[in-house]
Amino acid sequence: MKRSAVAAILLTGLLVPGALPVSMLVATPKPRLVKLVITPAGEDSFSAGGASHKAGRFNVKVELGGLVGLIAPLIGKQPHDTSVWILGGHAPGFVGSEGPMYQGGPLWRIELASPLWPR
Repeated sequence: MKRSAVAAILLTGLLVPGALPVSMLVATPKPRLVKLVITPAGEDSFSAGGASHKAGRFNVKVELGGLVGLIAPLIGKQPHDTSVWILGGHAPGFVGSEGPMYQGGPLWRIELASPLWPR
């Protein structure tokens, strides 16, 4: 499962005011346990169905840990951060995410078909 999908599932059920560390097993050639640090990063406005809403923006950072965590940034292998937008309220929902789909891949923006973001 992609890390932004994991973050979206966690965030829709648990909107936290501070940083939230979560462990995740990553499917690499040699499976690795990493830590996702999910932190609130503000709010963004959007409209859907003619109504305006605010989505909480969260930053998901992958911490590799150990020696790999020290070397990865030096050789350009540190995973990029992912942004996830969650609509709050009584029934929180996924609005969008932006981040790489795989290590070294381009940044992809995934969002619902209807939100209109201000330019």
